[in-house]
Amino acid sequence: MAQKDGMTFAPTGKAKPVVKEGEFVFAAAYLDHGHIKGQTNGLLEAGGTLKYVYDYEPARIEAFIKDYPQAKPVDDFQRILDDPEVHLVAAAAIPSERCTIGLKVMDAGKDYFTDKSPFTTLDQLEAARVKVLDTGRKYMVYYSERLHNLAAYQAGELIKNGAVGRVLQVLILAPHRLNKGNRPDWFFDKDKYGGILTDIGSHQLEQFLYYTGTKDAVVNFARVENFANPDKPGLDDFGEVSATASDGASCYCRIDWFTPDGLSNWGDGRVFVIGTDGYIEVRKYFDIARSDSTPRIFIADGDSEREIPVDSEEGFPFFGMLILDVLNRTDNAMTQEHAFKAAELSLQAQVMAERHNANSAEK
Repeated sequence: MAQKDGMTFAPTGKAKPVVKEGEFVFAAAYLDHGHIKGQTNGLLEAGGTLKYVYDYEPARIEAFIKDYPQAKPVDDFQRILDDPEVHLVAAAAIPSERCTIGLKVMDAGKDYFTDKSPFTTLDQLEAARVKVLDTGRKYMVYYSERLHNLAAYQAGELIKNGAVGRVLQVLILAPHRLNKGNRPDWFFDKDKYGGILTDIGSHQLEQFLYYTGTKDAVVNFARVENFANPDKPGLDDFGEVSATASDGASCYCRIDWFTPDGLSNWGDGRVFVIGTDGYIEVRKYFDIARSDSTPRIFIADGDSEREIPVDSEEGFPFFGMLILDVLNRTDNAMTQEHAFKAAELSLQAQVMAERHNANSAEK
């Protein structure tokens, strides 16, 4: 699974359908970010039926249907919204446009599955919260760094089953490769992508909430910088956040665009979780400098220390649970509260960091 470009990273796993052909119909739309393929793969492997694809650039539709020939291209997004067969719309639009699209999807009586970050402002988050209450539809988020990563997912299952006792701290290192020359213009426009903490920071704060099993947290400290890209002044190439959960557990995460060219993967992401009865390290994408680069979980507890290789061919449970949640109106894959709280914390962290930089500039 290792590859050089995180923007086109689209995991695949073993197909584990939870429905029959045609029982769950979805569409793919707004193909601005390559994560749309990961979203599509996950839904297809869980038994979803891909009916439509929409984008405002024909070349992107053409490329998409080469991989997913079953998708019928449409030249008007409204055609998807008007089709009563479609249960859910998966989209990976420019981040600043994701909320507006989601509101339209929910108004049409369908559920929405957006790439992270789901919002770029707190006002957008509030509008989505209101719309969810008004329509009863779902505004789900593709937090792929846990949901589409078996090492991170399995670590969560171990923690949930008490492997390390009560979680005291989560430490997350989240380096990403920039590939500056391959990025679209919106990627460097903070009004459009929201800032590094709003964007990839949302992954990390989602993991923090999940691993601690808490519903709320406060941001203590947040910082963003542009250390090495003066030609792209709108880019945050470094960010860090400290937060405390409602039960007292703490979090620190570092996010950056400094993956060196010599690394075989787009980012050496790692998670460290310490609990009252042990600790876990998750090497999420590969294990650096090993001939066998399989992702791994390392755990030490009161009985032993052990290494757990992760089989990348296994299926990803989230997508099947999401499909069943849509059909049965349940909340087993992810609660709406959790999806929104992770986004809220990342937005609050970005605001705090921007305010700090503005105050420093005035001095």
